[in-house]
This record gives sequence, structure tokens and C-alpha cells, in this order.
Amino acid sequence: MAERPPAQDSTPKAWSGRFSEPVDELVKRYTASVSFDRRLALADIRGSLAHARMLARQGIISDADRADIERGMTTIRGEVERGEFVWSVDDEDVHLNIEKRLTALVGDAGKRLHTGRSRNDQVATDVRLWLREAIDDILAAVRACQSSLLDLAEAHAATPLPGFTHLQVAQPVTFGHHLMAYFEMSRRDAARLADCRRRVNQLPLGAAALAGTTFPIDRESVAAELGFDGVCANSLDAVSDRDFAIEFTACAALVMMHLSRLSEELILWMNPAVGFIDLADRFCTGSSIMPQKKNPDVPELVRGKTGRVNGHLVALLTLMKGQPLAYNKDNQEDKEPLFDTADTLLDTLTIFADLVRGIRVKPEAMRAALARGFATATDLADYLVKKGLPFRDAHEAVARAVRAAEERGCDLAELPLDLLAGFSPLIEADALQVLTVEGSLAARDHVGGTAPRQVMAAIARARAALGTD
Repeated sequence: MAERPPAQDSTPKAWSGRFSEPVDELVKRYTASVSFDRRLALADIRGSLAHARMLARQGIISDADRADIERGMTTIRGEVERGEFVWSVDDEDVHLNIEKRLTALVGDAGKRLHTGRSRNDQVATDVRLWLREAIDDILAAVRACQSSLLDLAEAHAATPLPGFTHLQVAQPVTFGHHLMAYFEMSRRDAARLADCRRRVNQLPLGAAALAGTTFPIDRESVAAELGFDGVCANSLDAVSDRDFAIEFTACAALVMMHLSRLSEELILWMNPAVGFIDLADRFCTGSSIMPQKKNPDVPELVRGKTGRVNGHLVALLTLMKGQPLAYNKDNQEDKEPLFDTADTLLDTLTIFADLVRGIRVKPEAMRAALARGFATATDLADYLVKKGLPFRDAHEAVARAVRAAEERGCDLAELPLDLLAGFSPLIEADALQVLTVEGSLAARDHVGGTAPRQVMAAIARARAALGTD
């Protein structure tokens, strides 16, 4: 069943006793957050149940009240999950909407639920509960993306590809080695997210509005029930800071930046002028006017959505920068950027894992590009150094050989041996093997190098770390 639109009523506000006139209708809409924070409903119910059980254990409310609250919350959870819960702008936010419904279901027990807490520590708890689960989902999506990268890297551990600096052909690498660079980025991304989760996983509940509460609460038992690692140590800090949300968004921005870099390469590689890869049709679209077009829409959108996530990070930093202690209404604005960041990142990772599986590699185009770029020039310089020539002299000799090859329209390896020897008497027949792509790749046989044997070893280590070997 579709969710009903927010309703309106004339019931007094939970805080209206202090005021002599009702809130203006425009102000009501402007300040209400229920249109977006109702996403926290299940987290709010979970936190409220743990709070109610603690209150009963501590003798602050009766077991009968606790049982009524649990019964009412079970009903409300079902309504939320089925899309039957009636949300009201008049009740401002997710917390008051649920409290009002609970009171309607169970009477005074619902009114006692808020004992010993405030919406300030309640919302901070809800957001942390929600974000903790979002991080877990995102980490699973990162692992799926990593698995796709490893599969493609393994299939092309020995496929030669031009390595670039300044977007100019530099030295031969393998396509598998290139993909493993992105795997390493994703490994750090996952570590940052896991580390962020540890700081998210601290319980604010019990801080109340800002100073704690006069009731004999047991914060540690609530933390244990909700799966938190501990409690926030200072009540002012617990309700007022959103650095955990900012940290998550910073981590998300880094993940998106790495995906955007790979997207940019996929876009370049797919261009017919380069032709290194092709993307599966399901990730591309055509043109409304040019029938030959196959546009890489998904990688392009990843680039665009990276800017969106970056913007959310700046928005959250700006949101917090001028706030004095403790809670301020400004913090209502933390949720939409946070929610959208998590949604965007999860969707992007999920799509990207499938996109990588659909990449078709064109090795012949990669090898042709290597032949055009004098990619083994450094190998020839290293060859001369190993024969005793100072590197700067070797560099000069090879640079002259490159110029000669360029003038002849051929690769270094295609120059006659006697012509090569004219640039340095140290160049002998064994230099021809050094100038081959395979020779260049095989020579870089150390940890982190692009030799196919090392690429396969790196993939094996990565699979072991992921538990997929």
C-alpha cells in the first residue's frame, strides 16, 4: 500500500503550553522535518523500546507501562513497514508522530516513554542507528565491487596496456595491474568506512536535552541492547555535534572520487579513437538524433554524482561551523545531505560492480597504442645504465633514438640494430629483447610491480583478504 501524504490537525503541540498563539502555517511547514526524517522511523522505534525497557528495569516506569509501550510499538512498526502509518506535518518530526500514535494506542504509558530523554538525544541516537546500518550495506557493496575488479584483473593479468602520465604513453603495464590500483584505493576506502563506523557506534541517549537527566538511568545497558560499543562521554557533545555524519560523508566523497577517476578512464577508453574497451549496452544510451551513438551514461553520471556528494560534505561542514553548544535547530538540516550521500554511494557501488563485470577488453587496441608511444624507452635507458653508462647520458642517448624512430614513423623496437648502436656503442643485440613489451613487463618482477606474475600474486593476496580465494 502506498504511503499516505502528511496530514494536518489542530492537536496542541507537545511543547505548546509555553506559547500564547499557534505556529504560523508557513512556519509550520518550514520547520517540519517529517517529510524526510520519517526515514528514521524504525530506528526511532528500536531506540524507544530499548529506552522503555531500561526505564522499567530502573523502576522509573512500571512493567505494565513497558508492556503497553512494547505492544503499541509493535503495531506502529507494522504500520510503518506496510506504508499505512499516517504522518502529520502538525507533529513536526518522526519522533512526535510516533509518540502521538503510541499514546493513541496505549494511553498514558505512551506519555511516559519520553521520561529521562529529549528529542535532542533521541534524534542523535536514531541517526547513529540508521547510519551504522547504512555503512554496513555500503561496505558489502564495496566488497562486491572489489570482487568484480579482481575477476577482471585476473582475466587480464598479462594483457599489455599503456601506462600513462600526463595522459601521455609512459611505460607498459598490464590491464590487470591497472585495475589493481583501483582495488587498492577501494581497500583504503573500506578501511576508512569501517573506522568511521566505530565512531558512529557510540550511544547519545541519556544526554537528554544537553545536561543529562535527574532520573537514575542506565545508559550502558541501553548501549548494550542496541549494539553500541559505548556511550558518548559528554552530554553536551552527545546532542550537539554531527562530526560522525561529516566524517561519513568525507569517506563517501573519497569513494566517489575514486569511482569517478575510474569512470573517466572508462569514458576515454570507450571512445572509438582509443577503443581499449566496450561497455555492456545496459549501461549506455543512444542519441535521439545520431543513430550511431553509444553513450557511456553510467560512468558520466558517476562523475556528476561525485560532485553532488562533495557538495553534501561542504554543506555539512558549513552547517556545523558556526554553532555554539549545545543543540540548535540548524542540525535538522543534517539529514537530507546525509541520506542522499548514503543513497548515492550505495547505488553507485551496486551499479559499478555490475558495470565492471560487463566490460569487454580489446587487447589489440591496447598493444597498438603501446607501439605508437615508445613505451619501452625507459627500459632501453635502464639497459644502458646496467652496462655502466650514467643515467643522464643513457637518457640522452635514448631520447635521440626516440626522435629517430619518430622521424621514421616506427617504434623503437623496429629501428635497425646498427642505427640503435649509433646512439651508444653499449647497445648490442640483447637490447632488442629489452625493447619488447613482454620483456618490459617481465622485468618489473617485484612486489607492487606490473610483471604478470606479481599481478597474479597481488590478486591472490586480495582474494585472501576478502575471503573469496
